[in-house]
Amino acid sequence: MLAIPGGTSATTSHGPSRHRWTLNLAAVSLLVLTLATSVANAHDHGEDELEEGEVISAEPIMVRSKWHVPLQVVGTIFAISGWFLGHRHKGRKFAPNIHAAFAPSLMLMLTLQVCLGIYLKLHLGRGIHGVIRKYVTTCHGVVGKVMPIVSWVQMLFGGITALGFCRKDHLGQCLAHFIMGSAFIAYGIILTILLLVGQLWLKRTGRSQEFFDSIVIAAWGCVNTFTEHRWGGPWGGNDLQHTAMGIVWWCAGLVGIWLSRKRDGSPKRNIMPAIVIIMTGYAMSAHPQHLQLSTMVHSIFGYTLMAAGLTRIIEISFVLRDKPSASKDGYDPNSFQYLTPFLLYASGFLFMGATEEQMLLVSNAGVTHVSYVLILYSFAFLLFLFVLMLLHLYAVNPKDNTSSKHERTGRSSSRPVAISRERSRDAAERVRDAEEFELEALMSEDELLATPESPPGKQTQTVG
Repeated sequence: MLAIPGGTSATTSHGPSRHRWTLNLAAVSLLVLTLATSVANAHDHGEDELEEGEVISAEPIMVRSKWHVPLQVVGTIFAISGWFLGHRHKGRKFAPNIHAAFAPSLMLMLTLQVCLGIYLKLHLGRGIHGVIRKYVTTCHGVVGKVMPIVSWVQMLFGGITALGFCRKDHLGQCLAHFIMGSAFIAYGIILTILLLVGQLWLKRTGRSQEFFDSIVIAAWGCVNTFTEHRWGGPWGGNDLQHTAMGIVWWCAGLVGIWLSRKRDGSPKRNIMPAIVIIMTGYAMSAHPQHLQLSTMVHSIFGYTLMAAGLTRIIEISFVLRDKPSASKDGYDPNSFQYLTPFLLYASGFLFMGATEEQMLLVSNAGVTHVSYVLILYSFAFLLFLFVLMLLHLYAVNPKDNTSSKHERTGRSSSRPVAISRERSRDAAERVRDAEEFELEALMSEDELLATPESPPGKQTQTVG
């Protein structure tokens, strides 16, 4: 996960072996991402399965999250192994690079996360520990949520370093492609989360999804307006186009914010973010390039982005008819709604794979734009599948041990219909925020007994 190239020389080759490196690194990156984000798998706590008057069940404490700790252990082992193996590799040597410089920060975060997790698993809640525990739990949650992001960044650094890219005059162009490409993928992931498990959260905020989309678009547009050109200097290359795009973003973002509420203050859907995506895709599809291959890849990227915006408009206006979701509980999306997030994943990979150095490498290897685009789309499909799998685990982690519980209490399991009804309760009751999961899963017995949220009729009992 954190393999660090060592050595002192910076000799690299630009032959066909580079192409094989690109494919191998991409495949390894997806595998590592799985390990890096496994700590984020959430689970339900099964409060509605407790008997009247009970505050805990008889199952062992680790049953409700049996994969949580094992996956963290496996991920930690891989990270530590990568740390040492990265210093003992042979073959290609590397000059001082960002991948090596960033690795110690990740290892520090990993060490902190492991130590905090061990402390919380000790369930020390008496005396000074009762005060410390709140802050440790918060810190544990924050580090756990940041780890997937910084791990993704480190994997990108690893691929860039392995190929010797993004140095000198290529640095700015690399930053633009990898930051914007990662942003499109992140947007797709956020849309997937909101589509499958985020409707309850949106309902609590009292805002429409486009309100938050428009805020981010407006903020990003302001940044682009003042960073895409060195003000006071001559306008060159695509400076004017990038700056104009930034202006469009913040202008359209402000309109989207305004349209995201009805007159009575209730949330309202709108299509401004989708229009911004379409205009961005149009601009990028006509972006002038030095290589024909690069022109074709940028065109496909632009068309994919425009398709994402168009499908978003169709979804909001015709599929949902301005409603928040396709179903009343918000957890049974229409099949068409999966299209927009996936196209954003694909757009992100296409843009990250279209830097000048990558295009030159692919062109020299004799790879056509069709083959290259299909490979990038394959990566998008795999990442989309991975995110769907994680969200499935989060939303539908089974409340197991029902039969064993009945065996222990001497009851027969002759109530399949009742059990089925209980398990099919409103998804809003089964799906919890990841933050609530982290807090409750790590609470000590004393904290559970002292919690004020006990339902009426359930009296807390001390365990003798």
